[in-house]
Amino acid sequence: MPEEAKVSKAQQKAVNKYVKNNYDRINVTFPKGQKEIIAEAAQLAGESVNGYIKKAVDERIARDSKK
Repeated sequence: MPEEAKVSKAQQKAVNKYVKNNYDRINVTFPKGQKEIIAEAAQLAGESVNGYIKKAVDERIARDSKK
């Protein structure tokens, strides 16, 4: 790993603290094989898997709240 790409323990600790204080985590489980399908769809959309799933959830919430 190049020297400039390494993250110090202090930096990682700071990032973890920030994430803990500013984000909620949700563990989602999918059937075997679905992970690869989602990852491919996200890549084709030019998004991360996390962003792709978040966008799908946000769209569903918006659609369902109009009922």
